[in-house]
Amino acid sequence: MVTIDLSGKSQAAGGSAALKGYLAEPQGEGPFPGVVMIHEAFGLDEVMRRQADRLAAAGYLTLAVDLYSDGGMRRCLVATMRSMLSGEGRAFSDISTARAWLRADPRTTGKVGVIGFCMGGAFALLTANDDFDAASVNYGQLPKDLHQALEGACPMVANYGGKDRTLPGAAAKLETALTELGIEHDVKEFPTAGHAFMNDEPVGPRAMRPLMRVMGIRPDPASAPEAWRRIEEHFAKHLKT
Repeated sequence: MVTIDLSGKSQAAGGSAALKGYLAEPQGEGPFPGVVMIHEAFGLDEVMRRQADRLAAAGYLTLAVDLYSDGGMRRCLVATMRSMLSGEGRAFSDISTARAWLRADPRTTGKVGVIGFCMGGAFALLTANDDFDAASVNYGQLPKDLHQALEGACPMVANYGGKDRTLPGAAAKLETALTELGIEHDVKEFPTAGHAFMNDEPVGPRAMRPLMRVMGIRPDPASAPEAWRRIEEHFAKHLKT
């Protein structure tokens, strides 16, 4: 597993000046489908790196792009969230740079998917119509104009938690919009799960974790395996064939 420096290409496109990413490589000769992974609001931490490693183990050359490359979470969080809410800005240039890097790498087949968790799930939804072959949205916030954001999106699999107090009704709203737009999709709400339920351990500052538990932000080992199975089946269908 290596760190990839994407600085020059991203800055030229209006992205981060010091953009980096974590590359998780599958075993074997390849070529492999590629996946751009977008991290949670807490950044590209060890939990997120393990998510990338899991995708690599399933046979995907996975580039986890670090949207906080230009100064870390404290300096970049607000600007990144603003970019997410506006649908434009540096973060989108960074994601496009990561996608282009993967597609040009000789180890890939040319097919590239996008996956995101939490904040990254929102970005995965918003970039699903930006030249990706498949998307996985995991407990991502929905934009105000959902139909406009999804117009022309690639096939999508989405996982949400029924006990997620931060995103009530999100799964049903996404299901309805994708159906009305005729976009191939598979959306599921897991009754026992909350936000960030696919993480293998709690994340974020320890002082915030009691509040996060109240808000339903915690791992759910009972639901996570099925969510991962759904993602792997979706990516296998649209990226490996």
